[in-house]
Amino acid sequence: MIELIPAIDIIGGKCVRLSQGDYASQKVYNEHPLEVARMLEDGGIRRLHVVDLDGAASHHIVNYKVLEEIATRTSLVVDFGGGLKTDEDLRIAFESGARMVTGGSIAVKNPEVFSRWIATYGAERIILGADAKDKRIAVNGWKEDSALDLFEFIDGYRRQSITQVICTDIRRDGMLQGPAVDLYREILDRDPELHLIASGGVSGMDDIYRLEEAGVPGVIFGKALYEGRITLDLLRPLLDA
Repeated sequence: MIELIPAIDIIGGKCVRLSQGDYASQKVYNEHPLEVARMLEDGGIRRLHVVDLDGAASHHIVNYKVLEEIATRTSLVVDFGGGLKTDEDLRIAFESGARMVTGGSIAVKNPEVFSRWIATYGAERIILGADAKDKRIAVNGWKEDSALDLFEFIDGYRRQSITQVICTDIRRDGMLQGPAVDLYREILDRDPELHLIASGGVSGMDDIYRLEEAGVPGVIFGKALYEGRITLDLLRPLLDA
């Protein structure tokens, strides 16, 4: 059964969504992320993906107080990303209640540090963020492209025991035009044991069922939930399975 992981993206302490990572496109959905987290928990959600968009832009953790509030006042398993660049950022994230953290830019720009995090905390707590445009890795809040091939990037960290990868197709993120199912199939054909979490483009329940049929282990979704295209009632059969 596919793992359902709603996303809460934070700017200025508020729950927002972007389109294709463009900060100028931000739309505020709720000024109190804890309210959103509690609603999701009450609806049967067990895991939450929290992204510190201010942190991603500032290159250091910013919205850790929001993380702490969600982690201490709900029972949700929170994975946290955005702006984690140093050991101090990581310490703050874990002390603020993150059960897992996602590293993307750090894994590209400072692989020695990211590799040390994997060795120190274990693959169960460190997730690789593989954000891609045209199968090339992008970094720094998606504002900067790299020359790294998506598949080689994932393969390299798999050899270091990474087990979970969140792969976001940037062109689809926040666009409600459907996920990159063929891309995820290609990744899993190369590595069937990978716990791949699809992110970007989910527009409704049909997309989630398509990902499940393709064998994708997990899915992150945000805008479709906040726009009412996905509801907790519609998710209930998958949550109860």
